[in-house]
Amino acid sequence: MKQVKVITAQEAARLVKDNDVVASNGFVGSAQPEALTSALESRFLETGTPKDLTLIYAASQGNSDGRGGDHFAHEGMLKKAILGHWNAVTELQKLVNANKIQAYNLPQGTLSQYFRDVAAHRVGTITHVGLETFADPRVSGGRLNDVTKEDFVKEIQIEGQDQLFYPRMDINVALIRGTYADEWGNVVLSKEVAPLDATAIAQAARNSGGTVIVQVEKIFKGGVLDPKLVKVPGVYVDYIVETAESKYWDNPLIVNMMRPLPVK
Repeated sequence: MKQVKVITAQEAARLVKDNDVVASNGFVGSAQPEALTSALESRFLETGTPKDLTLIYAASQGNSDGRGGDHFAHEGMLKKAILGHWNAVTELQKLVNANKIQAYNLPQGTLSQYFRDVAAHRVGTITHVGLETFADPRVSGGRLNDVTKEDFVKEIQIEGQDQLFYPRMDINVALIRGTYADEWGNVVLSKEVAPLDATAIAQAARNSGGTVIVQVEKIFKGGVLDPKLVKVPGVYVDYIVETAESKYWDNPLIVNMMRPLPVK
């Protein structure tokens, strides 16, 4: 099998181009590719590029302290944000309230399904979820401010029934955090809280002709990792970034460990 190229977070940041659509995985402070988004922020502050990005993810990513999605919270860096939850990105909220970026708040589960539909080369996502709610374009279409004019979600009819249609959008860059990878790019998430959208985001970027970048704690020789634990197969991965961030992990919360309780 072909070896995947190992690069630094700074080199990874240089792979993101102006106007790219960037999808990232994570849930609040868990499983988010902090090293990658931080490096991307640093590059923008130093060089002014990449600019006019579109950020899309299903669950809120960050801790209201500048991490996660807030690394994109600089005027000019982000053109549009399509998110399933906004609570943990207080700096991004400020850009939205100031009408500095286009912004949408759409159902988390639908956005997760959207990644799978993009991966499958479907025309988009068609669902009844969100009808007659904020996601419905006849209400607000998830638009969060005055500069967000375009309907990302369309209302359509299929056999006389109202449906919401999310048109396919190519994913140019996928940013994912795993725990371990082998030299072939196979990624396991044994220290992450859950796989979340990691597989679907990688597939969506790969089938959009985009780039998949995964940060991990350690890289092993090919054949060492248990194939049953692989959540992102190496066939989808373009680059691996090795970076240790164990200070944010609490081992007893990991799925394969237990905190003992006293016997009564």
